[in-house]
This record gives sequence, C-alpha cells and structure tokens, in this order.
Amino acid sequence: MPKVEYAPHKDGDCFVNYENKVFEDIKAKPGEKALITFHTVANEGSVGFVNLLQATRLIRKGFETSVLLYGPGVTLGVQRGFPRLGDEAFPGHMNCNKQIAKILEEGGKVYACRFALQALYGYGEQNLIPGITPINPQDVLDIILLARRDNAFILNTWTL
Repeated sequence: MPKVEYAPHKDGDCFVNYENKVFEDIKAKPGEKALITFHTVANEGSVGFVNLLQATRLIRKGFETSVLLYGPGVTLGVQRGFPRLGDEAFPGHMNCNKQIAKILEEGGKVYACRFALQALYGYGEQNLIPGITPINPQDVLDIILLARRDNAFILNTWTL
C-alpha cells in the first residue's frame, strides 16, 4: 500500500479563494424591479431554494422584488411542518418556507396562482404561508408582462 503523507484537512480550512470577487457588485438604481418566477416542485431539487436565495439577494441590492409561484411552484408557498405546522422534521426541511418568510419580511412580494393551488394540488388559500398573495390564473401572464414593460430583471425558474 502506498503511504499517504498529507496532513488531513481541518475545520476552517479553505479549498478556494472565496474572497476574490471578479465582477462589480451591482446595486439597483431607484425604481428598478426584479421578478423571479417558479414553475418547480418544492424540495425536489435545489433550484427552488437557490433562486429564493437569489430573490433575497436582489431585495438586499435594492431591487423592488416580486416572486411568482405558479404550476408546481405553488408548492413552495404552502405551509408545512411535521409533526405540526412549522416544526422542522429534519435540518433543512423548512428551508423554502423560511426563505419565503424572509423575502416577505424584507419587503419582497410573493404571489401564488389560485388555479394551481386548487385544481392541480388540492390546496386552498388558507394553506399558503401568511403574506403570500393569491392571484387569478390570468394574472400569471400579466405579472410577467408588467415586469417586461417595466424593464425588470426577470429570472425564470423551471424544472420538468
């Protein structure tokens, strides 16, 4: 057997230069907007949570930020927990719910399609995280068109 002669890594060691920022740190100009859309199932991949983090970052950069939950994306906005609502069954179980609450606390707006809630997933408006605004299914296209008209930054989140 070959002998390994390297000291093991320790907590606090770094593998990369995380302080080296390559690009300018963009901040919103007054009145700039952002829209993040979600057509993804909660907890079935990282894209939903990662782009909720991006929405939070956009708020902190000064963008008037809205989040649109439609299709399977409405599952991101449903209250959850186990054994009771709000209980975290395992570490990270409530990441999306907590991030949506943070977005709302920091001034972001979150909208959920009523059609997807009821017709697709069997939820009612009472199942949404408090602060989420339920919208008509015809508003799904209109919020995107309004963002486009306002020259907003739009980040579309899709999974199949």
